[in-house]
Amino acid sequence: MSSSPRAIEPRGPLNASVRVPGSKSLSNRALLLAALARGESELDGVLDSDDTQVMARALRALGAEIEIAGERWRVRGVDGKPSALSAALDVHASGTAARFLTAVLALVPGESVLDGAARMRQRPIEALCSALRQLGVEIAAESPGGCPPVRCRGGAPFGGVAEVDARSSSQYVSALLQIGPYAAQPLRLQLKDGVLASHPYVEVTLQAMRAFGARCGLGEPGSAEDATTDFGKLWVEPGGYRGRGYAIEPDASTAAYFFAAAAISGGRVRVEQLAGDSSQADMGFLVVLERMGCHVLREPHGVTVQAPSAGLAPFDVDMNAMPDAVLAAAVTALFARGKSRIRNVAHLRIKESDRLAALEAELRKVGASVQTDGASLTITPGALRGAEIATYDDHRMAMAFALAGLRVPGIRILDPDCVSKSWPGYFAALDQLSSEPTVS
Repeated sequence: MSSSPRAIEPRGPLNASVRVPGSKSLSNRALLLAALARGESELDGVLDSDDTQVMARALRALGAEIEIAGERWRVRGVDGKPSALSAALDVHASGTAARFLTAVLALVPGESVLDGAARMRQRPIEALCSALRQLGVEIAAESPGGCPPVRCRGGAPFGGVAEVDARSSSQYVSALLQIGPYAAQPLRLQLKDGVLASHPYVEVTLQAMRAFGARCGLGEPGSAEDATTDFGKLWVEPGGYRGRGYAIEPDASTAAYFFAAAAISGGRVRVEQLAGDSSQADMGFLVVLERMGCHVLREPHGVTVQAPSAGLAPFDVDMNAMPDAVLAAAVTALFARGKSRIRNVAHLRIKESDRLAALEAELRKVGASVQTDGASLTITPGALRGAEIATYDDHRMAMAFALAGLRVPGIRILDPDCVSKSWPGYFAALDQLSSEPTVS
């Protein structure tokens, strides 16, 4: 059932600080690795959201023990030997869980099935299944277009070399890497045409895997640390994971929306506890804001964005590596002094919604001129007006267009509770942003 529309109240230039929850990307990776590991892990700063709860329920079904105490989650792993399933794994609308757990099915004894919401049956996963078959796994995606449900007969030895088509999602690569320590022989991945969408997310995967004791890297094996930045080849050695304590950084993807709030409002916002040198992909959005004229202060325990006094400059940027920040950038472009272009984002068409089509429709609704093709979005600001914003059951659409309401009267967000996928508290935090010095 959809939630009631939410009106956004315009306000003046912000001067605020905010704390955002733990990274969704890191939370889901850490949960999975801890669940596969030998022994117990204590994860600190875990995001509590629909997506992480979906992952936790699935991992429990596979035999992991998970205790939750606020942001601290204790996980006792299965040492690479998940339990057989008595029912299908239901990943609901979580694309991350769908991709990561599809690969984990290779470890599950007997026949198993993974399925999800109606939208999940429209999100392709065949490229991942194809790579798993090359590694010796008996697996198939059963919906038209190579989408879930996925059926697998697992528990048999697998490994070797696979070519991965990762042009539409880096999660196919991350999924394969994460099961690599439990392969019967070394895992070697080669990228089709040498192309990898959103490559920083694979870097985050490798860093998390190493933290849990895996030997993995880029290029050819030789050391536990990457000796190259060439993502054309990746490798993992067998050996498993070990449980450990692991701290999860604040979410740069969510932080991007508060950075955009500073730019749009003409004010200043500081995101506390986010390291300025974080390797999370959406930290790249800070460079986009700098091109727009914003001043960015990166510190070890926080990042501050200050809007320029002369207004926002337009931009032309390749955002392939930071897909979750594209929607924040698109709405920020509404307030620029001219035409902006976002390039190389064809993979947005297979996210929680067809985000290119959704952005085109809703940006026009508020008064912008918009052109899209298969891989880019061009936004020309116009006379902005209030509108009821459709969110397409997509948390990032709700988060992004709420920012327009900081300046434009009459913005109403339909089905605002869809933000629970990544942060149920998003609107409460946004409502508190004002000229007050601190939000916590």
